[in-house]
Amino acid sequence: MISFGMTEEQELVRDGMREFAADAIRPIARECDENSAIPDEFLQGIWELGLTSTQIPEQYGGGGEDRSPVTNAILLEELAHGDATLAVAALAPSAFANAVVDQGSEEQKQKYLPLFGGEKFHVGSLAVLEPRPVADAMLPRTVAEPKGGDGFVLSGVKSFVAFGDRASHFIVVARTGENVEAFVVARDASGLTISEPELNMGLKGLTTVSLELERVEVAAADRLGGEAGCDVRRLLDSSRAALCAVQVGVARAVLEYCVPYAKDRVAFDEPISKKQSIAFRLSDMHIEIEAMRLLSWKTASLLEQGIDATKAAQLARGYVAEKGLWIADNGIQVLGGHGFIREHPVEMWFRNARTLGVLEGTIGL
Repeated sequence: MISFGMTEEQELVRDGMREFAADAIRPIARECDENSAIPDEFLQGIWELGLTSTQIPEQYGGGGEDRSPVTNAILLEELAHGDATLAVAALAPSAFANAVVDQGSEEQKQKYLPLFGGEKFHVGSLAVLEPRPVADAMLPRTVAEPKGGDGFVLSGVKSFVAFGDRASHFIVVARTGENVEAFVVARDASGLTISEPELNMGLKGLTTVSLELERVEVAAADRLGGEAGCDVRRLLDSSRAALCAVQVGVARAVLEYCVPYAKDRVAFDEPISKKQSIAFRLSDMHIEIEAMRLLSWKTASLLEQGIDATKAAQLARGYVAEKGLWIADNGIQVLGGHGFIREHPVEMWFRNARTLGVLEGTIGL
């Protein structure tokens, strides 16, 4: 039997995060976008919710709660309904920590996971995207050349690395011959250059940087998973599922803003919601949001069960990226000229939806 109902715990998470998003995220979203910065007080405040630390095993300094990708997808949707930028910021540390929990060697778990169990906001980042057209995360140009039997030398460029200005470590995806591996690189590694903050169309409050790796030497023990290596596809599947959940939250925000606007906006002596072109548009937006959510949940469910989720993640990512942007664009159409001005948040949501559609590796479930 397939059930689409939430557990009692998931309902509590949904309601709690919905309230937090309304009270703590939505009020500062526009300011973060305008200033291209997120207040440290917010980052510390959301860190204290334990979204990252509680899901790290107790023996490594965490709370030891069982991680549920489905519950995390529900959580992310609610946070993104408040604001996509702040939702990504809230779960960015989990991308690094979860990768180490799931695929790190015992030595790596003991070394890195305690960093995320402290009282102060701490972040490590994934470096997946590369600044080139038609980039494929599973076909990186960044290379890792074996150095004798005691390490690797990394060379390449990565872009849109979240919190790269303050991350203590990076997990860099690179090609080793015909295989794709991931390597932990410290921010002070010789040969690593961290750029100034990038100027982006959307998610402007989230600081992102580019990494230039010029023959950066890492030890063999720094390969994620140690001698066994790791499954990079699994990292990407988790990231894609998380980004889908964020985009569902943005799309829902657009729809829930447009419906009351259409009921209140009067043109030719009647609310525009009574116009078929508007009513049908809003109906189609609702249908697509439901489809997006189901695809997102299916991918998260496969991840939770330990089943190969690559196909589901790829299908969900493609569909959600396309329809999420379509919904945001139609939100602007419903508002007409008002859709382009900062008095209304839809223009910001459109820019965020466009940016979310091209990301990889920023967050994970």
